[in-house]
Amino acid sequence: MDTLGSQVRPLLTRQRPLMVMVAAMLVLVLVCAVGMAVDDRTLLGVSVWVKPFKFAIAFALYGATLAWLLNLPHRGSRWTRALATVFAVAGLADVGFIAVQAARGTFSHFNKSDDLVNSVGQTIFMYGVLGLFAANLAIAVILLRQRLLDRPTTRAIKAGLWLALAGMAIAYLVGFQGDQSARDANGRMVELGARHTVGATDDRPGMPVTNWSTTGGDLRIPHFVGLHALQVLLLAAVVLAALAPRVAWLREEGARAAVMGVLAGGYAGLLALLSWQALRGQPLTEPDLLTVVAAGGLIAATALGVYAVQSGSQVPQEPVRAVQE
Repeated sequence: MDTLGSQVRPLLTRQRPLMVMVAAMLVLVLVCAVGMAVDDRTLLGVSVWVKPFKFAIAFALYGATLAWLLNLPHRGSRWTRALATVFAVAGLADVGFIAVQAARGTFSHFNKSDDLVNSVGQTIFMYGVLGLFAANLAIAVILLRQRLLDRPTTRAIKAGLWLALAGMAIAYLVGFQGDQSARDANGRMVELGARHTVGATDDRPGMPVTNWSTTGGDLRIPHFVGLHALQVLLLAAVVLAALAPRVAWLREEGARAAVMGVLAGGYAGLLALLSWQALRGQPLTEPDLLTVVAAGGLIAATALGVYAVQSGSQVPQEPVRAVQE
């Protein structure tokens, strides 16, 4: 039986840059947790350490998933290892800058201050974001026509990578929402070149934990949902595999692959719906009738898709036992 160590050891050998990034992010999670407990400084109403805390968790999850994925046998592995290194370096630079700005008590994103640390950091940050996007895009293209594992898992991986790219691209929409001014943790007014809230400023009240806006649309929501599509769809593939011995029509690999296609389509629909809702300046917590109807239609379409797969599947027949006289 494989132990956790036997599964992690190949990743440490073959995907070392990504695993170094993951380890650094886990350390940062602990640092930020301590910071939230002992440091009472706030930005936009929340601890200065909340943002690096959330980014560190997200990059640790994504980096570990990417390391596992790229450790699977595939063509072009030399290229994907190089791209993984680009991703790891860019991730460390970006999240590192977010942590530095948190320690300084000021904003990391969109900060237009002309002090040296911020000016240099913003340049690093800009190129780091481009590096993350480009590395993921190239990896998705390389793996596009390859079969990595069974068909359902392969479909989950490919759909998850492309949906993650869509989630990254959504982040660029914040640049079209206008400038704003906000006070940093040191009491200084800072000019910010963009905002993630549509129809309101970023300093308005937000939801617990996530701090997603409750007064306007928030582009961080579809950004988050897109980024974690890979993990969600892989989990769905695991659930389908676990159900297969108990649910007759899921025993066929083709049926599970078809269901995964339906779920990936439903997830893409969810991403589009959340983006549309945010761009209309509507909080997640206050959907209007149009949003509710669209969400209901998406759920119905996904359920009908799964039902269609079930109806068209060839359910294995149980063997007939001879009747003993």
